[in-house]
Amino acid sequence: MHRRRRWVALVILPLLLAGCRTEIPGAAGARPTAEDQSHTPAGPSGTATGATATTPRRSPVPRPDHIVVVVFENEDQVKVMGGPAAPYLNELAASGANLTQSYGVTYPSQPNYLALFSGSTQGVKNNDCPRNFPNADNLGHQLLEAGRSFVGYAESLPSVGFRGCESGRYERKHNPWVNFGNLPASVNQPFSAFPTDFASLPTVAFVTPNMCNDMHDCSVATGDRWLRDNLGGYTEWAKTHNSLLIVTFDEDSGDPPNHIPTVIVGEQIRPGDYDEPTTHYTILRTIEDAYGLPALGQAANVKPLLTIWTS
Repeated sequence: MHRRRRWVALVILPLLLAGCRTEIPGAAGARPTAEDQSHTPAGPSGTATGATATTPRRSPVPRPDHIVVVVFENEDQVKVMGGPAAPYLNELAASGANLTQSYGVTYPSQPNYLALFSGSTQGVKNNDCPRNFPNADNLGHQLLEAGRSFVGYAESLPSVGFRGCESGRYERKHNPWVNFGNLPASVNQPFSAFPTDFASLPTVAFVTPNMCNDMHDCSVATGDRWLRDNLGGYTEWAKTHNSLLIVTFDEDSGDPPNHIPTVIVGEQIRPGDYDEPTTHYTILRTIEDAYGLPALGQAANVKPLLTIWTS
């Protein structure tokens, strides 16, 4: 009789314990709790993608409503910043982020523009024209594919979609977006089309002044006045409308280390001098992170700008 009771206890007791067991979320064989399920990434069909999946990364870069990128030519950081020839650019540096360790990626001009726009020099080592990249990805294409907008505004461009190498003081070598076959001709606009209603700007706009106003053929003072007269209104507007102005240069005057001025102004910028290592790839990566876009080419190997933001 005692042996029979002992046998029953040995059989029933584990069953009772199994019924009362508390499950540990995530343990092997345990059912996920509601909280576990809410943090489990879902695949395209809505089903969990498995333990190796990760939730989408939240970028520390804020998302502006508009970004305007202006590229000037061939000046050393020490000549422009703190110098008397560029009072407006120095005013912007005082009210925005002055990136004191900003560098071009190569020489001469054309591969720097391609690096800034596509994360790669595309193998280009000179200013020869034309260059054509039918399928290479680029920032403009990324933005359009993501349902956002891009326009490049080139001063002295003779007509919308013009693909010639030069016209007057316009040079295609400073106009990277025209080289990519996956962008419509409509994104290639003369600077005269730059909106006066800044709220109607595309998500991202690139602006290239002509060969005089970009400081290539004319003085630093000429380019500085052009920036003030043509984009001063947008700059003030950006400070109160969640938008950014990025002013940079393609390269320095031609001698390593290719140290260039770069200044960013806008509502979410904390004014100051910043020594974050910066190249054209850094600027591209920062823009891509702002809009949740994959980092292209060499931009994937650098960090976005992290310390310049107010939040």
